[in-house]
Amino acid sequence: MEAERDAIIAALTSVVDGIAATFGPVCEVVLHDYRRPENSVVALAGSVTGRAVGGAMSEIGLRMLARGDEAADELNYVTRTDTGKLLKSSTMLLRDSSGAVFGALCVNVDVTAASEVHALLGALAGIGTAASAEPPVTTFGDDIDSVVDVMLDAHRHQSWALLDRAGRLDLFRSLDERGVFEVRRAIEQVAGRLGISRASAYSYLSQSRKQANRKQANTGGLS
Repeated sequence: MEAERDAIIAALTSVVDGIAATFGPVCEVVLHDYRRPENSVVALAGSVTGRAVGGAMSEIGLRMLARGDEAADELNYVTRTDTGKLLKSSTMLLRDSSGAVFGALCVNVDVTAASEVHALLGALAGIGTAASAEPPVTTFGDDIDSVVDVMLDAHRHQSWALLDRAGRLDLFRSLDERGVFEVRRAIEQVAGRLGISRASAYSYLSQSRKQANRKQANTGGLS
């Protein structure tokens, strides 16, 4: 099975360059191998997010990884980088012959300039633009620790000391659902940021998973 997955990755490597060349400098194509989330980028063309081969997964990739084989392609979604670029992206999962997810082919197109031109033309034509929801900010980086840190910051609305037991379990469950604990050393990183021991972090993670499993059992597995 690993040989099959390696062959799929190898076959798609040249596709990465072809897609990026077709769309030009506003396009970035990234091939991910989910078997190594800390260094999942195995091929890359373009420089929209500034990553390099050997770089880490983004928050989106970690979320896909957490969903496992139940994950689905995410197409034509809009996000914003932490530097302000507006991206239109698609994440297409790679599956082996058994249907197991093991990677993804991602296309990111920088539509910042197109969005600005659209707004300018609307203003010149006297056409008001309806307010739309601000796209979520996604952290892209070669360092998986920085991605985990951003995800942790996004879920800490109160200090750990002020959270009750339910709030602490909710925090760990949310991080788990977003794929944080698929990363090696993540439990130590989270424990350090929260100011608790590694043993306590493992305990909260275990309790949150048991609680989630009980809820799923009580609802017959329905979401």
